[in-house]
Amino acid sequence: MKLKGGFTNYGEVIGVIMLDTRFPRPAGDIGNARSYDFPVRYKTVQGALPVRIMGDDPDPELLEPFIAAARELEREGVKGITTSCGFLAPFQRKLAEAVNIPVFASALLQVPVASALIGKNRTVGVFTERRQHMNDRHFQGVGWSQKDLRIHVQGMKPDAKFPQVYIGNQTELDFDVLRAEMEDMTRDFLRDCPDAGAIVLECTNMCPFSTFIANISGLPVFDINTMINLFMNASRPRVFEQA
Repeated sequence: MKLKGGFTNYGEVIGVIMLDTRFPRPAGDIGNARSYDFPVRYKTVQGALPVRIMGDDPDPELLEPFIAAARELEREGVKGITTSCGFLAPFQRKLAEAVNIPVFASALLQVPVASALIGKNRTVGVFTERRQHMNDRHFQGVGWSQKDLRIHVQGMKPDAKFPQVYIGNQTELDFDVLRAEMEDMTRDFLRDCPDAGAIVLECTNMCPFSTFIANISGLPVFDINTMINLFMNASRPRVFEQA
């Protein structure tokens, strides 16, 4: 068997471009390597604080550092690149054009898939921390518009602890408090959107709570982890033994 080299490290198929954060990341969060059954490679963009991303658009001055990080990950041998914040959706096209490997900058890429699965008479819920900042520029950044798909954007309550931890970049969190907020958010969504058919979590920090959301809603829940695992299955197809 002959092996081809060219890199220093091997086996890290997924590269993750991380914001510059210090908040805790429980299992299930994209920034916790124990969230995956395979090794991932991380690259932090220094100065990419959550407050510079969580607005009507990400800070445009961060685009070039993100492109540089994507190119570094490509040189280091990863086969696909994602990011740690769904609000980076407006960077999707530029990041994808900057490298020669697939890029999926935001879980919002899955909304058209979820919509197609449930049909035109049902609604896809998009869960986000700050509803007022999520707009069609984020959606158009990943190739679709709220004018074309039936969606309902569900945000958190103004006094919720969740945004205080993650957008505020705090160094401690209470998992049980955040779980209760996510469960309340799910119930609010079901009340506000009686024709709900699926949920997409824009926020990568919501992933540790996907199971609780699914249990309460009874709906399929898509997040950045479902997308990462989809890419892994596509990049490394299962080998079938023939009888």
